[in-house]
Amino acid sequence: MQAIKLDDKDVKILEVLQKNCKLPIKTIAFKLNLPITTVYAKIKRMEELKLIKGYKAILDYGKIGKGTLAFILISVAYRPSSEETLISQREIAKEISKFPEVQEVHIISGDWDLLVKARAENVDAIGKFVIDKLRTVKGIQKTLTCMVFDTIKEDSALILESI
Repeated sequence: MQAIKLDDKDVKILEVLQKNCKLPIKTIAFKLNLPITTVYAKIKRMEELKLIKGYKAILDYGKIGKGTLAFILISVAYRPSSEETLISQREIAKEISKFPEVQEVHIISGDWDLLVKARAENVDAIGKFVIDKLRTVKGIQKTLTCMVFDTIKEDSALILESI
């Protein structure tokens, strides 16, 4: 995939949007000392190019009873002993992504095949999720659950440069 060319104005607009996507275009234009029409056109262009994929609220998970976080490494059995057909790593990842506890699923390299980010009410709920749901997915060979004790930084924002 080829990188989208960003000028200084694009970068500044994206930096503002990453901090607070609810700001009106007029406010962004004022902050950056740019014409409203320029800001509007640049945001629209970045949305159309799918550089801006969406706008989301960032929740305080503890306040909604989902304060326990775990990262789960998964090893895939590509050909279970009882079957002749190969199991697709992507299909397993898609199946895992359907569970409500799952926030992220990544296909990774190394000794493990998948990395899952999951949230629940407490450690017991994470355990039940892993044992009763995750390990029942066809093709999962083994898991390693890493409980998060404290989060120092969790941010989807990225520091950008003009390209």
